[in-house]
Amino acid sequence: MLQKLKQSWLSNLRGDILSGITVALALIPESISFSLMVGVGPMVGLYASFCIAVIISIVGGRPGMISAATGAMALLMVSLVKDHGIEYLFAATILAGILQYVMGVLKLGQLIQFIPQSVMLGFVNALGILIFTTQLVHFVGATWIMYALVALTLLIIYILPRFTKVIPSPLAAIIIVSIIAVAIGADLKTVGDRGIIESTLPLFHIPDVLFSLDTLWIIFPYSLSLAIVGILESLLTASVLDEMTDTASNKNKEVRGQGLANIVTGFFGGMAGCALIGQSVINVKSGGRTRLSTLVAGSFLLFLIMVLSDVVNKIPMAALVGVMIMVSISTFDWKSVINIHKVPRTDAFIMVATVTIVLITHDLSKGVFAGVLLSALVFVWKIAKIRVSTSDEKPQIRTYRIKGQLFFGTTTSFVASFDYQNDPQHVVLDFNNSHVWDQSAVTAIAKVKSKYEQQDKQVNFIGLNEESKLIIRKVGITLSSGH
Repeated sequence: MLQKLKQSWLSNLRGDILSGITVALALIPESISFSLMVGVGPMVGLYASFCIAVIISIVGGRPGMISAATGAMALLMVSLVKDHGIEYLFAATILAGILQYVMGVLKLGQLIQFIPQSVMLGFVNALGILIFTTQLVHFVGATWIMYALVALTLLIIYILPRFTKVIPSPLAAIIIVSIIAVAIGADLKTVGDRGIIESTLPLFHIPDVLFSLDTLWIIFPYSLSLAIVGILESLLTASVLDEMTDTASNKNKEVRGQGLANIVTGFFGGMAGCALIGQSVINVKSGGRTRLSTLVAGSFLLFLIMVLSDVVNKIPMAALVGVMIMVSISTFDWKSVINIHKVPRTDAFIMVATVTIVLITHDLSKGVFAGVLLSALVFVWKIAKIRVSTSDEKPQIRTYRIKGQLFFGTTTSFVASFDYQNDPQHVVLDFNNSHVWDQSAVTAIAKVKSKYEQQDKQVNFIGLNEESKLIIRKVGITLSSGH
């Protein structure tokens, strides 16, 4: 137990502490921006990021993943705050957390395995593009100094690791560029321009709403959407980090952890959140691996709010924009574009469609849902082909060999594949290369049997596997001898 605890928390002390500090700095402008997007004060997003990061570091299922306030979740809360006020936001956050915890208990985290690779690639590529495009707003009306400092940030990030890895290059870049900006007195946009940070602790607060069915009716649709989107983004981010670090994560534990984190956040004046792939990539690229990196990110964020708010307010956005551009480059899967001509056309189409829908809607969940739906349709189209061949090996006996999956999508062509009137008196249906999946398939078999019996012909079934026999018996169809 002690060894496992040490491995989860203390096996990478320097890397986790430094990466956590880097992530905390990157969280501040994002959290403030998401708060303003929802229509609430900047501290709502900052409190959310602190609470969620600290809680998820303890109860989450993916070590090293950063969870906080996110843009996807913020978008879902805009109309709720506009129509009903901030207290309903806190209540919806708590209910979303409860729903997520229940989903985790029901082990819905396992559903992530049904998201195809083409959709995963579309998800990360769309996210890479979105992270990059959201940084462009900072260049509006900017001077050449802004461009120069962003370029300097990127140079430090990519060149410093060639000489030393004692300090994460993104953290070094933020510090160096901030010092330069202050020293030259450049007229640049700073973190403080996004919203003034107040040095106050989050306090326990029960949402000031009427506890009634009417309130539940108002917040439930928002909470359900928040719960689903939060789980989807968190599990997809966890899968990306699994591949980046070549380690496994506990998806159902992560879902329960996200639920607990949002419940606590709602009681401490924060908005709902989930995993952030951008900050998670920063954490991994900066050397973060264990739960400690996530805990440090959340704790140091609170330290920045309480003690160093004046310093943080002066950090130039140029430094943070440079870091986020690095994240966008690292997130985008360049091999998927280079090798797009090597993959099946349907997979390439699904990846492009996922990216396109995300970019149009600015909603990652819509792109992923569409990608999964397209993948399902393509899969059904591919397996919805059944081949029936005939042979007359014995006099007065015709054998039909069935190849393919027999389910609702293939029953029509299956029933039409037989020559009921001209076949001999004995007909054999060989299912050695087929499988019976559902009631529609059983009904189709019964229909074929009935058509032959109407012609006073005997039909036998052979080669049915045990699962096919079982579903046929459950439906109540009696097969002729020889099956």
